[in-house]
Amino acid sequence: MLVTSLIISTVMVFITVIIHLAGLSALMAVMRVRADHIRPYESFLRQAVFLAGVVIGLFALHTLEIWAYAIVYSVLGEFASFEEALYFSTSAFTTVGFGDVIQAQPWRMVGAIESANGFLLIGWSTAFLLSVITRLRSAEFDWLDRRAKNRDEDLPG
Repeated sequence: MLVTSLIISTVMVFITVIIHLAGLSALMAVMRVRADHIRPYESFLRQAVFLAGVVIGLFALHTLEIWAYAIVYSVLGEFASFEEALYFSTSAFTTVGFGDVIQAQPWRMVGAIESANGFLLIGWSTAFLLSVITRLRSAEFDWLDRRAKNRDEDLPG
C-alpha cells in the first residue's frame, strides 16, 4: 500500500505543480495586459485593486489544488463526506494539521506529502507576490522620476 500511496502522491505533486505553473503564467499574462489600462503605479487605490486581484488569483490557485486533493481522498473513500475530505485537505495543504480529522494508515503518506507540497506551493506564491510588489514599486519610482524630470524641464531657467 505504501507504493500506491507514493505513486498517488507523486502524481498529485506533479498535477498541482502544473496547475500552479499554469496559474502563475496566466496571472502574469493578465497583469501584462491589464497593467497599461489600470496603471497601478499612479495611485494607491489602483495599486490596492491590482494587488487584490493578484492575491485573489493566488488564492484561487490554492483552492483548486486543495480541491484536487479532496477529490482524490473522496475517490479513495478515505472520508465519510466530501466536506470532511475538503476540510482535511485544507488543513494538510496549509500545514495547520488540526488533527480532529485523521486518515487511515494506508493513505497517511498522501496527507503528509500534501503538506510538503502545500508548503512549497504557498512559498512559491509568496515569492511571486513579493516579486509583483517589488516590480510595482520599481514602476512607481520610475513613474515618479519621469514626473519629476518633466516638472524640472518645465521650470524656467
